[in-house]
Amino acid sequence: MTTRLAELTTVEAAAAVTASPVVIIPAGAFEQHGAGMPLATDLVRADHVVDQVADRLAGRAVIGPAVPVGVSPHHLAFAGTVTLTTTTFAAVIREYVDSFYRHGWRKVLVVTGHGGNNAALTTVGQDLLTTHPDLQYAWTPVTPLAAGVLSELDLPEVSGHGGEAETAQMLHVAPELVRRDQLTPGTTALAELDPVARLSRRDGHPALPIRYDRLSRSGILGDPRTATSATGKSIVDAVVERITDFVEEWLAA
Repeated sequence: MTTRLAELTTVEAAAAVTASPVVIIPAGAFEQHGAGMPLATDLVRADHVVDQVADRLAGRAVIGPAVPVGVSPHHLAFAGTVTLTTTTFAAVIREYVDSFYRHGWRKVLVVTGHGGNNAALTTVGQDLLTTHPDLQYAWTPVTPLAAGVLSELDLPEVSGHGGEAETAQMLHVAPELVRRDQLTPGTTALAELDPVARLSRRDGHPALPIRYDRLSRSGILGDPRTATSATGKSIVDAVVERITDFVEEWLAA
């Protein structure tokens, strides 16, 4: 039987509450990823990871409806980008979760391919502790779960959005969507940034949000030309393993 809730009948969905007690929601963004990758890159990656996790769980989880648009005001200088406010995005997640809750699900996991969603997802979790105390809600990013793989890559001083790691994942997951001949390096060194932009790239906190057109003329951080499908597979495999292990332990708890 399919693991996608959208493909079930209402009778099958009712049975899935018991048979598949975890709902996994893929979340992404609708934003620029330079000249070489599509606007839906973050959802494409999250959706693939969620598919793989659900397959490994062999029917013990269902895939809920995706959230295709995320929190992306920092990319609005680039054509095609569509954003939700943090308030709207959080409300969408809460209302998805509340719908599942009404039908009997008590475990919901959001897998986001877009880091701009992270703060809102954390806020939702805090609110749900009060409004739905018997619900267990979790969320996770994608790429950061593959830290071991990323540490082995020869990355430039500045890397990130639309760069080596994201491009590698797309070359593995959806190579037909990558315009390889259009992949070009973006900002790769701190010396290319103005003082405020450099400060925003410091690791850890304090955090300083900044528009991406101030970080890169092309919207890219790093050099996507060096990405390979093999690296993308290693990243995705590591992410899928981490999430699957979490859900397995969650189900057993």
